[in-house]
Amino acid sequence: MAPQILLLKEGTDTSEGKSHLISNINACQAVVDIVRTTLGPRGMDKLIQDDKGKVTVSNDGATILKLLDVVHPAAKMLADIAKSQDAEVGDGTTSVVVFAGELLKNSKEFIEEGVHPQIISKAYRKACELSLQHLNHLAIDIAGKSPEEKQTLLERCAQTCLNSKLIAGKKEMFAKMVVEAVSSLDPDMDIAMVGIKKVQGGSLSDSQLVKGVAFKKTFSYAGFEQQPKKFTNPKIVALNVELELKSEKENAEVRIESTQDYQGIVDAEWSIIYDKLEKIVATGAKVVLSKLAIGDLATQYFADRDIFCAGRVPEEDLKRLMKATGASMQSTVNKLTEDVIGTCEVFEEKQVGNERYNFFTGCPYAKTATFIIRGGSEQFMDETERSLHDAIMVVKRTLKHSKAVPGGGAVEMELSKLLREYARTIHGKSQLLISTFAKSLEIIPRTLCENAGLDATDILNKLRAKHASNLSSVGIDLTTGEICDTWKSMVWEPSLVKMNVLSAATEAACLILQVDETIKNAQSNQGSDSFGAGGLPGGRRGGGAGGRGRGRPF
Repeated sequence: MAPQILLLKEGTDTSEGKSHLISNINACQAVVDIVRTTLGPRGMDKLIQDDKGKVTVSNDGATILKLLDVVHPAAKMLADIAKSQDAEVGDGTTSVVVFAGELLKNSKEFIEEGVHPQIISKAYRKACELSLQHLNHLAIDIAGKSPEEKQTLLERCAQTCLNSKLIAGKKEMFAKMVVEAVSSLDPDMDIAMVGIKKVQGGSLSDSQLVKGVAFKKTFSYAGFEQQPKKFTNPKIVALNVELELKSEKENAEVRIESTQDYQGIVDAEWSIIYDKLEKIVATGAKVVLSKLAIGDLATQYFADRDIFCAGRVPEEDLKRLMKATGASMQSTVNKLTEDVIGTCEVFEEKQVGNERYNFFTGCPYAKTATFIIRGGSEQFMDETERSLHDAIMVVKRTLKHSKAVPGGGAVEMELSKLLREYARTIHGKSQLLISTFAKSLEIIPRTLCENAGLDATDILNKLRAKHASNLSSVGIDLTTGEICDTWKSMVWEPSLVKMNVLSAATEAACLILQVDETIKNAQSNQGSDSFGAGGLPGGRRGGGAGGRGRGRPF
C-alpha cells in the first residue's frame, strides 16, 4: 500500500466534483436574485443597513453588492465583475450580474448531463466573440456628426442611464448638466475634475452646475465676516502652512533669568507669524487658502487688508482648485513668485440653502465643474450622487468611443437572433451551447418586462417576430407597455457599455465553470499559509502542515 502524504492542515475544508460546481452556480443565482429586481426604469430600490446603522437606498448593482459584503468565494466573483464594470464604464452593473447569472443557470443542465465545463466555456467564448463583432456592425458612430447632433446623442445616452435611477423624473435637466460638465473638461477628461457637493434642503430642481470649483465655507475665526466676499481676477495663493500662534510642545523646557528674556520669547513668536503674513500680503494676493489652520490673528490681519482667507480646505477641493487656477501648493511663504500664484475670473462667496459656499469661476487652466445637489434627505442625495457618477462615466465613454446602440433590450434581441442563425450552420455540442448563449441574452428584455409588471412572454414573442423581419432597433417601450423603435424613441446606450457587459459576464461565467474544487484553509494560530510538503513556506520537511499535528490524507 502506498504511503499517505499529509498535505493539508487538519480541519481544512474541501469540496469538489459536479455537485460542487452546481453548488457554486446556485450561490451565484442567489446573488442574481437579489439585484435582478433593480434592473431597468421600473426597477425597485434596495434599502440596506450596515453594522453601524447607516442606511443606504440604491438600485446600483455595484453599490448593493459592495454593501452586502458577499463572502461565498464563487458568488464574490459576480460582485467583483460588477465593481469592474462600475470602474470601467460606470453603467450596466446590474446587467452584467444578471447576464452572467443566466449563463451559469442555463449551463447547469449541461453540467448535470456530463458535458465538460471546458467545452461549455469554449462555446461561450466563441458566442461572445461573435456577439462583439455583430455589436460593432449594429452601432452608429457619432464621430462625423455635427456638434448639435453629437450633443443630442450624448444627452440621450445620459437620459437612458438616468432613466432607471431615483432621479428619473428630472432626467432631462440632469442629462443636460452632465453633458455640459463633461464637455467642458480638458481632452483627457479627468473625472476627478468634476466635483459633487450635497446641500440638504430645497428640492431636486434647485440643484445646479458650477463651471468652476465650489466648496463649502471652512471653519473660520472672528474677523471672517469683515473680509470681502467677491473679487474679479484675484491672485490666489495655496499654502500648506499653519498661520496661527503655536504654543510650545508639552515637554519643551526654556530657562530664563529675567522678565526681559520671557518678553523676548513672546515677541519672537509674534514676529514670526507677522513676518509670514507680511510676505503673503506683499504678493498682492486677494485669496489665501491653506490646507492647515488659519488662526484668528491671521484672519483679522487679512480682513484689515481686504484679503479673503480660508483654512483647513479639504485636500480634494484644494487639488482641483490648484489645477484649475494654476496655483502651486507652497509649504513656505518665502519666494512666493508669480509662477506659483493662481488666478480666476471671479471669486465669490454665496449662500446655498443653509450653507455658505465659495465659488471660483472662469478658471484659465484646467477646466473643471462642480455639481451642487439639493434634496430632502441624506440618503436621497447620496443616491443622486451615485446616479450622476454613472451618467458622467457614460457620457465620457461615449465621447471617447463615439458609438451608440439602441437600448430597451433591442440589442440583446438582435444579437440573440444572429447567434441562433449562426448555431444552425454548425453541428455538435457547440450548436446547443451557442443557442443557450443566445437564449441567455433574452434575460435582459425579459427582466425589464417583469420589473415593469408586463407580460414578458407576450412582449418577447412580439420582439422575436420584429427582429426576424430585420427590424434591429425594436425594443420595449416601458412607458406604454408595448414595443417600439428605441432608436427613434431616443433610448440610446454607448456600445462600450454593452461590449463590457458581454465580455465581463462571459469571462466571469467561464471562470466559475472551470472551478472544480474549493479548498478553505483551517484557522491557523501561526497566522501563516502553510503546507506540509518539504521545502514549502511554513512547512517542515517530512512533517504535516505547519510542521505540527496531523494533516488529512490527500
